[in-house]
Amino acid sequence: MIYDAIIVGGGFAGLQAAIQLGRYSAHRVLVIDAGGGRSNLCRTYHNILGWPDGVSGDEIRARGRRQAETAGVEFISDKVVKADKYEQLFLLTGERGRQYESKTLLLATGVMDRFPELPGLVPTLGKSVYVCPDCDGFEIQDRQTVLLGSGDAGANMAFILRERTGDLTYINHEHEPVSEENLTRLRAEGIIYIEQAATHIVQENDGMIKGVALQDGTHLPAERGFIAFGRNAVHSELAAQLGVTLHKNRHIEVNRRSLMTNVEHLWVAGDVAVHAEQATVAMGEGAIAGIWMHKELKKINPIVLPLSKSAALSTEKR
Repeated sequence: MIYDAIIVGGGFAGLQAAIQLGRYSAHRVLVIDAGGGRSNLCRTYHNILGWPDGVSGDEIRARGRRQAETAGVEFISDKVVKADKYEQLFLLTGERGRQYESKTLLLATGVMDRFPELPGLVPTLGKSVYVCPDCDGFEIQDRQTVLLGSGDAGANMAFILRERTGDLTYINHEHEPVSEENLTRLRAEGIIYIEQAATHIVQENDGMIKGVALQDGTHLPAERGFIAFGRNAVHSELAAQLGVTLHKNRHIEVNRRSLMTNVEHLWVAGDVAVHAEQATVAMGEGAIAGIWMHKELKKINPIVLPLSKSAALSTEKR
């Protein structure tokens, strides 16, 4: 079976594109979702329109999938491991060997933050421990905050967070080197610096951080937390297989207006693209990509409008 559009990735960008394409009622659309991802880990998004008390990534994804399915979009659970293009079709291969063909393709494969397997960390993500200062810097305003990170990546995050709170401790969990310039600046800005591994996050059952336990037995109390370990996984492998232009940081270059890549009929949306990595931006990009995919599909498959009853009768008489 040849689909009009395949979307790889069932996160916010992929789902918004699926809803957009499905509502045109003119295309056969498939979303291939491997599960997991940033949005599945986030317990609460606080900066999304209409959710002042927060909403989990799981809930948004579940609602988005139901909404897309209502518009006729198909879903399948699989991980695409290989991507080719022959003539005018994309050929995708899943991890169990299943193949999928499509006239257009959207990659919404995302990014995954790198962080250690610390007991107590995952239940707090998005609830009281955060990754994005633009999204959630507001949540640590004037609060006792602990930043878990690595080397200069953590130090640079600390400087951003310092604008929000005067009670900030940076724990260099991985003992990665911090430049002398950054060490001097940490001291100058009153940021406590600890080069020691954490053993676990102390948290309540509702996902609220209470502190961080260190390897030497020290317990650091905290009201909020951030992580910044750097070297996040950018899932641009499929794009690279298809010959798409990648930025130096392995994010994907796209046309700023249409979000199509240098490969014809291949679009990219969400965190894997070169842009600010935010949930709301990913949703907007998904909608834009869906609109432009529809424009191109109309050229590939001209839409034949159904005749009204009166027009049909008139045609029969002639």
